[in-house]
Amino acid sequence: MRTLLLPFLIAITALADDKPFTMLTDDLLAKLPEAQRSEWTAYIAKSKAFAAEEHRILDEERSKAEAKPAPGNRAEFEHDSDTPAEWFASAENQKLADIVISYQTPTGGWSKAVDYTKGPRQPGTHWTSQKGDAWHYCGTFDNRTTTEHIKFLAGVFTATKSEDVKASLMKGLDYVFAAQYPNGGWPQNYPVERGYHEAITLNDDAMVHVLEVLHDLAEGDNHFAFADAVLKQRAQAAFDKGIACIAAMQVRIDGQPTVWCAQHHPLTLEPVKARAKEPPSLSGGESANLVKFLMRSGPTTPEVVAIIESALKWFDAHRLTGLRKTKNDQGKTDYIADTASTDVLWARFYDLQTAKPIFAGAQDGIVYHTFQEMAAKNKVAYDFFSTRPAELLGKELPRWRKRLEKGK
Repeated sequence: MRTLLLPFLIAITALADDKPFTMLTDDLLAKLPEAQRSEWTAYIAKSKAFAAEEHRILDEERSKAEAKPAPGNRAEFEHDSDTPAEWFASAENQKLADIVISYQTPTGGWSKAVDYTKGPRQPGTHWTSQKGDAWHYCGTFDNRTTTEHIKFLAGVFTATKSEDVKASLMKGLDYVFAAQYPNGGWPQNYPVERGYHEAITLNDDAMVHVLEVLHDLAEGDNHFAFADAVLKQRAQAAFDKGIACIAAMQVRIDGQPTVWCAQHHPLTLEPVKARAKEPPSLSGGESANLVKFLMRSGPTTPEVVAIIESALKWFDAHRLTGLRKTKNDQGKTDYIADTASTDVLWARFYDLQTAKPIFAGAQDGIVYHTFQEMAAKNKVAYDFFSTRPAELLGKELPRWRKRLEKGK
């Protein structure tokens, strides 16, 4: 079977969008050792094959039925991890599960742009209503998408034992496994989409949410008790590979470990930019949530402990004080100097060389050294400061020390 798989995938690839990737380039792939290059070549071919198959299925549906308007956008699909099983058993949630299943892409993921209140997907309707490129974010981990759908279906299956729900749930898990890069990271969208979406994405905690699902699956926690030994082992292997990738991506300045960028190059693991307002940088926000996850659920190996401790040290050294959040004369958010302020903040972005705060404009993409300079020339609809690290250095730290003492 293995000898037939790769030629089959490469043949189907010709049916998919043939525009080149911007990070997964032939030049960089050619520099990899042969074994790694083979893994990446197979991964890319499989991704393109999935994309081609999705196009084929939608085209075939539309040739047989009148296309329906795509449902409108929706807020994040989200629920608490400790939601009781009884909640999932309701008739309303069983109906919602059927609708969610109908919008699962042929590859196994979900779009972040679906309003499930409009009912099930009809043949010929796209799996996403994302504006612009019809295939943009069609299957994604952005904004808790796919991981939250998997958690929801796990809860419904635990409560109802529905075989249809289980089939969709397992397909979603296979999607997570298939999307994982050979080096352990995950792209933002899968099948892999060109541009910054190819990057290993920590932005909006995308990779953290994937690791959360894998951790619960491997442990049989939070409605994943149905997992058998084989599935648990598969989840643990993917989880371990993801943690190794996190370790490899931790940015070092002058040899000293710091934190992470919001997105990293899939092959070189270097920090990379995303949108204009998201330059290559050290992230004060996403890094904090990643460290929180590691403190609570990461392995307590010497390597991971060192990663956490060095990141905590970095956060402690990069507090910003003497600032107060306010509104300016135009009613826009501003941060002004105020020695009396008790606020403790961290910048969303820090320079990769100096580790000083930086602020990139959403319109001009210029990197400024102060929030005021950037805000004077750009629209500000983004939080350029964060309080997330305060939780790490506050209530999470004693919890972490206690976990180390117990050796768990």
